[in-house]
Amino acid sequence: MRQEHNVVTGETTEHLDAPLPVYTQAELDEQAIYASLQYQRDRAEAYPSLTEQADMAYWDRQNGTTTLDDAISAVKDAYPKPV
Repeated sequence: MRQEHNVVTGETTEHLDAPLPVYTQAELDEQAIYASLQYQRDRAEAYPSLTEQADMAYWDRQNGTTTLDDAISAVKDAYPKPV
């Protein structure tokens, strides 16, 4: 254990001299894949519910509008797929 003194605050902090964790390549790959798919998780939360999408689709057909397509495009624009 080592101590560090902060000259500004006058506080002393004790640090454990624990080694940094060692990750296997498989764990690093898994973390990279998980991080690269964040846009999918963000989109899933942002899309209107399936019930709302069905209602939008119905009214789009009745009115000749593009409400559903606009809603989906807005989510895709907000959370783009990484290149």
